[in-house]
Amino acid sequence: MSRTRVKICGITRAEDAVAAIRAGADALGFVFYEASPRYVRPEQAAGLMAGLPVFVSKVGLFVNANAADVRRVMAACPLDLLQFHGDETPEYCESFAKPYMKAIRMRDDIDVEQVILTYGSASAILLDSYKPGVPGGTGESFDWGRFPKSSEQRLVLAGGLRPENADAAIVSCKPYAVDVSGGVEAAPGVKCSHAMTRFIEAVSLADRRED
Repeated sequence: MSRTRVKICGITRAEDAVAAIRAGADALGFVFYEASPRYVRPEQAAGLMAGLPVFVSKVGLFVNANAADVRRVMAACPLDLLQFHGDETPEYCESFAKPYMKAIRMRDDIDVEQVILTYGSASAILLDSYKPGVPGGTGESFDWGRFPKSSEQRLVLAGGLRPENADAAIVSCKPYAVDVSGGVEAAPGVKCSHAMTRFIEAVSLADRRED
């Protein structure tokens, strides 16, 4: 059975990390973007990561960050993957010698397949909704008909996902992984363990139906 991976992003509390892993999350995201309500300081994130089990990926999210700041976070936190959510160039993303995922905001005028090729060195490409001035976490979905299902790159679906639409999203897009944040929260930065469990159960159900 093919399995859609799940990343829970915006972890700020130890109990939420534990609940996400118990629910079956494959990866946890930590936001190092100070304008976000889900921002965590590097020292805080390091403490959250310290007790995580093996085989759960630790992802650091950055938005147009100074390279020195990224390196400071990398020195403090045992990150497995860097996630770039701004206007970072391929050269910038590659400069940290670390696997990275590049987020693409699905503007109406964007040539998605060309941008995917531009970031050919990425370990994965995340496709997210576009809202002017908001780098992510919009809580809104984009037109899933634009999802390039024929791409050979690992594609991660984000934007407006929640337990109620996870099944439909996977059936429609067949992504490598899904990334959810606000859709499983009780408040910004505070996850709901019940919602995380329901979300991952919906993903598993969709995978079984597809097979």
